[in-house]
Amino acid sequence: MEKIKFLRSVNNLYHLPDLKLPELVLCGRSNVGKSSFINSFFNRKGIAKTSSTPGKTRSLNYYLVDEYLYIIDLPGYGYSKISKTERNRWQKLIENYFSISDNIKLACHFIDSRYNPTSLDVLLNNYLKKIELNYIIILTKVDKLKQSELARMKKEIIKFFPELILGENLFLYSSTKGIGKKDLQKKFNKLL
Repeated sequence: MEKIKFLRSVNNLYHLPDLKLPELVLCGRSNVGKSSFINSFFNRKGIAKTSSTPGKTRSLNYYLVDEYLYIIDLPGYGYSKISKTERNRWQKLIENYFSISDNIKLACHFIDSRYNPTSLDVLLNNYLKKIELNYIIILTKVDKLKQSELARMKKEIIKFFPELILGENLFLYSSTKGIGKKDLQKKFNKLL
């Protein structure tokens, strides 16, 4: 996985790309680092718009990778400064997308390593299990933790999600330091 280009933002499922390709879905809380992940993973500064303000991604953002794979960045959840109407629209869009797409190979659930999973993280995890979607959890911003804090967080995340195994369906990542990039490349290459 080397070349990536932004394809389109989808606010309506009638505008999904015509070409059916395997899909890798990025989901998680607002401001968890999904856009930074895209930029750092592909060494392309600014391909995905980042912001210190949560709620930047407001649609399904499609990226085409090496002409054979889509990465779809979903709107983040848990951002309180958007209207209930907008939040409901996002939720409906995402749920409908999950129900109609049969090309999803993997959902990447991003969780900020500095905090315990929220109730919304648990809801997402349960939802991915319910719809029987293959998923991994990526703990972001691990460079901001001391080794002892990171060790504690690895134990905490497994309390929330006992099925997790480091290096198999649980990965550590830092967009600034590149921690975890090789492990995820191997995972994606093996899967795709």
